[in-house]
Amino acid sequence: MRTRTLVLGTCLAVTAALTATACGSGGTKGTSATGPVTVTLMTWESAGTNAAIDKALADFHAPGITVKRLDTPSGNYADKLAALTQAHQLPDLFWCGNDTEQQYASQGLLTDWSSRLAADTQLAGGFAPNVLANWKSPKGKLGGLPSLLNTYGVWYNADAFTAAGLPLPKAGWTWDEMYRDAAALAHKDGASYGLIADNMTSTDGPFTLSTYALSQGQDGFTDNANNPTRATISPSFTEGVTKLAAAIKAGDVAPPGYDAANAQSLLAAGKLPMLFSGQWLAAGFIANKPSVNVGFAPMPQNGTPATLYDAVGVCTPSATTHPDATFQVLKYLDTTVWSKVLPSSPVAPPAFTGAQSAYFEALAAADMPTVATAVKAGLDTTATSGVRFTTNWAAQYNDLVKAYWQPVLAGGRPVSDLYTMATKIKGLIQSGGNG
Repeated sequence: MRTRTLVLGTCLAVTAALTATACGSGGTKGTSATGPVTVTLMTWESAGTNAAIDKALADFHAPGITVKRLDTPSGNYADKLAALTQAHQLPDLFWCGNDTEQQYASQGLLTDWSSRLAADTQLAGGFAPNVLANWKSPKGKLGGLPSLLNTYGVWYNADAFTAAGLPLPKAGWTWDEMYRDAAALAHKDGASYGLIADNMTSTDGPFTLSTYALSQGQDGFTDNANNPTRATISPSFTEGVTKLAAAIKAGDVAPPGYDAANAQSLLAAGKLPMLFSGQWLAAGFIANKPSVNVGFAPMPQNGTPATLYDAVGVCTPSATTHPDATFQVLKYLDTTVWSKVLPSSPVAPPAFTGAQSAYFEALAAADMPTVATAVKAGLDTTATSGVRFTTNWAAQYNDLVKAYWQPVLAGGRPVSDLYTMATKIKGLIQSGGNG
């Protein structure tokens, strides 16, 4: 599972070539409409997870349907997808993020599964609340189905907290407590910072800080990541940004631009007290035992719980030759495959609730109770914010964040400049990025 969508924009880069072909699939093959069919599948998973997926797919039995997974070099998924797009040979099913699904669907490049899902009430009713709504385009199209959910929070070195006499982070802890702990633990035992929080200091930062405002009952940064109508800098949002900037200035939190690539390794080695990230790190901790005791806490709050919404899924190009067979495999992936894969690699809870027990059982077997507790808390939280815009002007938004958000956090601009940033984002919303 990827924490960020690597394929964003690859299909958009070759839009002119796709006008007539609509990202046509060359993957599904069959001798006739009712003859043998091969449904192709491409993932971004590791070799170990792909092997588990292959084993699970071997149990898929439907008359005349064979499933073939295409090999994808680890770390080069975007390049492979771009090449297949340009060659009009996209597979029938390919891993995608919510942003990719939204942008591709808006251009008619994906099969719209909305009517088929509406006819399958058992499948449609089995997804976690609001998941499908976040995958529908503004025009109601469903270019794919969500498969795995991300929950966000703070990983922590429990040994460092205990040694410092600090209570361990848990559900209900506050943003002030998080910053207090970061200050108490920074620059000790080889740690450069008390907290590394790339999700707060990067282009995703305004969405993460939305939860600060939502937790106090005020408006988040925007109302909808897929189809926004506003950008809001509320008093609570400003307060949250001010506290984050102060913690960065004090050296307690890593600044914008900090290379967080080795943050998980630092945490595992006892050289980082806290890391803001997602539940997907658990699979790595299970495979490579840390030298310290690590735990995972839900996002901090100021009143009611608030968290981030994020999901990855599986998309299908609009020119798929055999949609009936493809949908059967897609349904099997969501309802059955993850139940077989997650016991060996508990990376994320499935979007289909009937498959979630395997994930939590795997966490229990690995003795990671704090992860299970934090993930369940995240899944049960109703006040949510998206993690990033999925619009066709997302790149322009990113430029604005780099020009305003990150300098504000680094002390190079006043917090009041966030209002200028919001005004420019409103302009993007109103013009659709063509202003």
